[in-house]
Amino acid sequence: MRSELYIDGEWRAAASGGMIAVVDPATEEVFHHVADAGPTDVDRAVTAAREAFDGVWGRTTGRERAEVLRAIAGAIAGRRDAFGTLEVRDNGKPLAEALWDIDDAAGCFAYYADLAEELDGRQDEPVELPDARFTSQVRREPVGVAGQIIPWNYPLLMAAWKVAPALAAGATCVLKPSELTPLTALELADIVHQAGLPRGALNVVTGTGQAGAALAEHPGVDKLAFTGSVSTGAKVMAAGARDIKAVSLELGGKSAFLVFDDADIDKAVEWIMFGIFWNQGQVCSATSRLLVQAGIADALIERLAIEAARIPIGHGLDPKTLLGPLVSRGHYEKVTGYIAEGRREGLRCITGGDRPEHLPKGYFLQPTIFDDVPETSRLWREEIFGPVLCIRRFQTEEESVLLANASPFGLAAAIMSADDERCRRVSRALRAGIVWVNCSQPTFTQAPWGGVKQSGIGRELGPWGLDNYLEIKQVTRFGSDENWGWYIKQP
Repeated sequence: MRSELYIDGEWRAAASGGMIAVVDPATEEVFHHVADAGPTDVDRAVTAAREAFDGVWGRTTGRERAEVLRAIAGAIAGRRDAFGTLEVRDNGKPLAEALWDIDDAAGCFAYYADLAEELDGRQDEPVELPDARFTSQVRREPVGVAGQIIPWNYPLLMAAWKVAPALAAGATCVLKPSELTPLTALELADIVHQAGLPRGALNVVTGTGQAGAALAEHPGVDKLAFTGSVSTGAKVMAAGARDIKAVSLELGGKSAFLVFDDADIDKAVEWIMFGIFWNQGQVCSATSRLLVQAGIADALIERLAIEAARIPIGHGLDPKTLLGPLVSRGHYEKVTGYIAEGRREGLRCITGGDRPEHLPKGYFLQPTIFDDVPETSRLWREEIFGPVLCIRRFQTEEESVLLANASPFGLAAAIMSADDERCRRVSRALRAGIVWVNCSQPTFTQAPWGGVKQSGIGRELGPWGLDNYLEIKQVTRFGSDENWGWYIKQP
């Protein structure tokens, strides 16, 4: 396991000499330390990224970049098991989920390798003009140096979502992973070093909030990409505004799952649990607000409570585990604080809400469901980011849409119904960047990802993710033999 910062193709200690403890959330034990970067380290990383952009990497063809990206994808796949185990120890998620993430990360680099090659054929595209004396073309050029700040819930995958399209575009990167889960980002740096990426094209600076702030505020950064909380996202956006940086933000969510009375209850229960308990509910798009039509509400909720209580909880390396620990002590206290508040409010907890009796250590929490949660409750309005589901009943389709849209967030939503026309109507009416029909949480590299309202600005993944790191340049030529003759008239 790497400990140092990766700057300009070299492994370096932090300028301050400071280190951060890495804790296994299943055991609460410190098992590693990584460097704690400060402003000096960030400045070195940005300088290295600028030199790489102005030098080798910024001048490569899409085909040349694709070769490197495919080598990175192959190397990630080759270290799949090691990456998966490291992700479990660092983050706590079950191994099967971690391996799924590693496969997706490798696939992300392979996908953007293809788009990098396609860029070569999309350069100098003609633009139709109304004046035949002129011709115009569009060029797509890399944005420059990208500062990228990622969260702890999908450590390697979130790195891939940002680094792969940036490198495909020809941009260079300074990546700042969460201090809670820095290890797979450092292993990614080791991979890109061996894959032949020029020095400085990717730099990884581990550290706390001071490193993130230094990166967001650095005048040498051209583009900021952030995934995390609304409060921190607002600070990143404000920092970017000082130099008019390009900014994309993927922020919080409080996504609604609308289940209509013609839905299959077995299928609905499965997708509801996947939508809120996958990754311990630590998912920005988690469908944490369940809206159930009154006709099937009692039967569905009863079945849901039974099945949720059966979910195996334990260390992520145990193959039987389907629900691991929360990521840290601080986050555990935040989530359990919401549960305690719900109980003080007199909300009805129909299952869970406590530490599993067989797990005295680790940040473990039972799957938790509150029924009949009022719209005024913080549990209904705020992002808990844990395995906590809140339920309300509705009577009509119109009411369900109103309840779903009554949120400052707009990342995702899900619909469960056998009526295709209803699904089309409701999906159009929901104010969300992502709508799932008869499912929850499927995510594909090829499809756009992002939200509306306080859930962020911009889109990741697909060609939209590549566009985040491209600038559009117009090149227009005067091609006529005649003189323009605006100021100097010909006799």
